[in-house]
This record gives sequence, structure tokens and C-alpha cells, in this order.
Amino acid sequence: MRTDRKKPSMIEAVCKQAGLRLTTQRLEIFRELTAATDHPSAEALHQRLLAKFPTISPDTVYRTLGTFIQHGLAHKVETIESQARFEACKTRHHHLICKSCKEILDFEWMSFDAALLPAQLAAWGRVENRNAIVYGICRKCEESKELKTPIRKE
Repeated sequence: MRTDRKKPSMIEAVCKQAGLRLTTQRLEIFRELTAATDHPSAEALHQRLLAKFPTISPDTVYRTLGTFIQHGLAHKVETIESQARFEACKTRHHHLICKSCKEILDFEWMSFDAALLPAQLAAWGRVENRNAIVYGICRKCEESKELKTPIRKE
């Protein structure tokens, strides 16, 4: 008799390897983060999770995100905002951030990823990661700004 065993999910495998308990809250935080396309802050994740877990604390969300980052399940997106933003680890990509509405978009940049680094970096030591963060004003914000700008009468 053949038994089909379900392949463990990425979070199950990572938790098992790290000796972490896979709690319902950890699993749900991971699911919410994986489903998110807006690179939410910990506060935004906490608000989304309150519907399913009315007693979940912001501290639990923060600590869980820290654990996910430590074990390669999530990334902290570096921004100029005071609030950190997060994403689940998926494919290699970079970020484009609107300075006006704070929207973050993912984009691939293969030539950047493949470019040789300056020799002085090799003399410095080992580079383990490189990321591009591009800032600008998105088209929606530009168009909105144009609509709000009063027309000068001469």
C-alpha cells in the first residue's frame, strides 16, 4: 500500500531545521506576509492578523518577523521611512519606491546582479549581498500633482 506524504512547506522545513516550533501564529504571519504585495510594515501585518487572532500582540509580530529574517524566510526592505517594511523571500529582485505615496514595487535587474564589483570591494572582504533601491515619484502621484497645481493666469 502506497502512502502519499505531503511535502513540507518551506516554513515547516526551516522551522524544523532551526528547532523552532511551528505555531499557528507563526504560520499565519508567514501566510499573510507571503500573500502581501504591498511590503507591509509590522503594524500593518498586525492589523490584518487581528481578525483571525484578536489577542495577537504587536510584539509577537515583531519578534516573529525578526525570526523569519534570521532564518531566511523574510527580508526587511530598506526604505527612508521610519517604519520598516517586510516581504517574504521569493525570487531575487530589487525595489522601486515612490517618495510620495511610499508604494514599493519589485523589479528584476539581471545586468546589475551580474555586474563585476569594483576591485576595492574584493580587497575589503567578501560581499554577500547587493540590492538596488531606486527612489522616484510614481506616475499616479505625478498625475495627481499635476491636477492639483493651479493654472497660472497671466
